[in-house]
Amino acid sequence: MAREKPSVLVLYNAPAVGGLHPGATCAESDAGVLAQAGAVAAALARTGHTHRVVAVRTLAEATAAVARAPEPVVFNLIEALGDAPGAELLVPALCAAHGKGCTGGDTPCAALTLDKWRTRAVLQGAGLPVPAGLLVRIGEKVPTRGLPRGPLIVKPAATDASEGIDTHSLCPGPGVALRRLVAEVHAKFGQPALVEQFVDGRELNVGLWQRRDDVTVLPVAEIDFSGYGRELPHLVGYRAKWVPGTPEYHGLGRVLPAQLPARLAAQVARLARAAWDACGCRDYARVDFRLSRRGAPFILEVNVDPDISPDAGFTAALKAGGVRYVTFVAALVANAAARRPAALAVTPAVAPARGPRGAAAPRRATIRHSVPADRQPVLALLAATGFFRPDELEVAAEVLDDALEAGPGGHYQSFVAEDEAGVAGWVCAGPTPCTLGAWDVYWLGVAPDRQGRGIGKALVRHCEALILARGGNLSVIETSGSAGYTSTRGFYLGCGYDEAACIADYYAVGDDRIIYTKRLRG
Repeated sequence: MAREKPSVLVLYNAPAVGGLHPGATCAESDAGVLAQAGAVAAALARTGHTHRVVAVRTLAEATAAVARAPEPVVFNLIEALGDAPGAELLVPALCAAHGKGCTGGDTPCAALTLDKWRTRAVLQGAGLPVPAGLLVRIGEKVPTRGLPRGPLIVKPAATDASEGIDTHSLCPGPGVALRRLVAEVHAKFGQPALVEQFVDGRELNVGLWQRRDDVTVLPVAEIDFSGYGRELPHLVGYRAKWVPGTPEYHGLGRVLPAQLPARLAAQVARLARAAWDACGCRDYARVDFRLSRRGAPFILEVNVDPDISPDAGFTAALKAGGVRYVTFVAALVANAAARRPAALAVTPAVAPARGPRGAAAPRRATIRHSVPADRQPVLALLAATGFFRPDELEVAAEVLDDALEAGPGGHYQSFVAEDEAGVAGWVCAGPTPCTLGAWDVYWLGVAPDRQGRGIGKALVRHCEALILARGGNLSVIETSGSAGYTSTRGFYLGCGYDEAACIADYYAVGDDRIIYTKRLRG
């Protein structure tokens, strides 16, 4: 008997009115996801997968869609969300927290590869070639020493789809033009500017895709700049990808497979696979290269979940490699189904089982940012646990009030887990002052009648995904060493935390402070 094919939720970000999400800067790439969603849905229909296509605009909408979905697999096409920059990076972690298999890169990989500066560091650490470069953070001046040799290209440090990159992004070297380009990136994107040596040679793209444990390197493609003439710099900018009617868009071509010496083609393929491994990619990715005048390859970017619309370069590479689009889509669904978290896969999603007294078991909780209406339910559930003294509850109230007043942009990141009966759990975390990358999980509580259902673990995972998305690397939790907290300490160990320190008699004589840590990335 043939195995039943898993049903699939195709989840994508719907462009807002005018094609632009709040806070976004580039409308055309934002709207381009529509073509991907249509192509994937058509492929799923041909392969016999039951599926739904759902558009969301915010992280809260995405969370609700995943939490309520009966489908075990999410085909993740979300490229931007209106909540805040980087909110889209949390979607794979949310899928895992709700027991769903998710296609494409996971949250740590997506967060890493969106950050061009950190990706460069990882690639260099793996011994892979990248152009010389430096980072100019907001508020910093462009240094006068240590700059790469010109010509230089200036990019936002954390955008994809070539946003913020165009033919005007080049300058010959240090001077007024460089300072102006850096200032433009800071002002328009609110990000550090990456100043990189422009490798003035051929440009190559290498697609990779995964079926089960096998990763295939697709035929190497070359960008054809012959239509640019002598007037336009040979680079793939935003207009070339997304703005019809521009000379860049109409002048750009593709040679597939690229006409390269066999030895160079093999070298580029090896480097692409090494970059895949270094960044922890899965399912599909694209690695972009430039060749120096002498033919030496340099890695520009690692693109997780690249554009897979019908006219995209990755789709063309699949065809050149003899891979049918429907085969590719079906393989990604199978990969995601195989990765579905086993511990959460049995949690009811739509039609809950009946309880021992005939009552319906509660649905899985949805995790969202706290709002003022959550204040009393949160404080009530903390009091009901019996773990906290009155003075501790006062501190919890102060922290919660600060979080509610500042909102998602404040220091305290406050989230509740909500099921059909109301607020079921609360977690609050924030970056540790005077550190680079450490975060404290300050408060965590689950209503006594909802404990043992995975809510606490889902809240911890949600925090870890947030920490990674915000560039953090270490999660820190502290608790009491008293006998009454034995189960709490066991819970943190079960979440993958290690006991890092013990301060004797910290809370009171005989009540030690136990500090747990979890390294989220090296």
